[in-house]
Amino acid sequence: MMVGAATLEKPRLLSELDALPRDGYQKLCRTFPKQHLELQRLYGVSQRAFERETRVSLMATVEYALRSALASPQLDEKQYSAGLEDYLDKEIAGIRARVRQDRAVAVSRGLNVGLSSGLLLSLVLLSLPLMAGAWGWLGHLGITLNCSDRWTLMGVFLSGGAGAFGAVFSVLARLRNSGDELTRRKTNGHSAAVVPGQMARSMRHEGVYRVVIGWVLGIAVFLLLSAEFAQVIEIPAATDDICGGREEASTSFWVFWCAIGFLSGFNERWTFGLLNRSSRSYGADGRDDRDSRDDRDSRDGRDDEDSTGRGRRTRAQASATESKST
Repeated sequence: MMVGAATLEKPRLLSELDALPRDGYQKLCRTFPKQHLELQRLYGVSQRAFERETRVSLMATVEYALRSALASPQLDEKQYSAGLEDYLDKEIAGIRARVRQDRAVAVSRGLNVGLSSGLLLSLVLLSLPLMAGAWGWLGHLGITLNCSDRWTLMGVFLSGGAGAFGAVFSVLARLRNSGDELTRRKTNGHSAAVVPGQMARSMRHEGVYRVVIGWVLGIAVFLLLSAEFAQVIEIPAATDDICGGREEASTSFWVFWCAIGFLSGFNERWTFGLLNRSSRSYGADGRDDRDSRDDRDSRDGRDDEDSTGRGRRTRAQASATESKST
């Protein structure tokens, strides 16, 4: 899929414009060198605009500003003209604003395409296992699922899907509040060095990655809390409660894991903090911090007893030595 306008094969310079008075152009370069170089830069940026209509419009605006300055009677005056300089500065400021808007359109369109593709992929991943179970494919493979297994798989899909939507909402909220943050992070602060079309493709990939990360984080948090590796949140309804016939357990199950999955995808810092806490709480041998603390306390107690016994034996030997010398 083509995103953005095609790149011009032969970029043009301001000096290559048709019907341009050479004497006036050289005088403009000598009188306003800063404004001339900025117009040249913006003319090059306009040729790399994201949308074709924006590219044509920006190039025409730069050419209009240049021809207007060359046609101004103030350029022929011997003394320096502040009015012409103000005109060029205002035109340059307007062109810069339109260039920034074009980059914002490139970022937004890239993210929209990426997030939409990621959500479509999520729907496929969610529907295929459900269709496999509905059509009896698992039965042909010799796989039987009891009530607890079915609700556990349902919790995995709920948390993963809600995590994907949470990641999408997080990206959209960040783009709405400060869209330039994503651009600066991708370009290391030098946004003008990246072509908007390339930026759109990069943000499209970013959108797909965010959806996948939301899926993974939502599933990881579900498995983490279901296995009780980190007891930071009380689960209102477990699979045993649903299969046991507890009333309203299924509704609590759906609401709770959808909320947890959405929070996992929306707030990645909270999710990674929960995962780090779980990794610190449980060692490689499966024991938690309480067992480790008990082992350390028992070792410390034995060490204290050994040191106390050695001290008693040392004092007894000293008293025996004194009695013999006496």
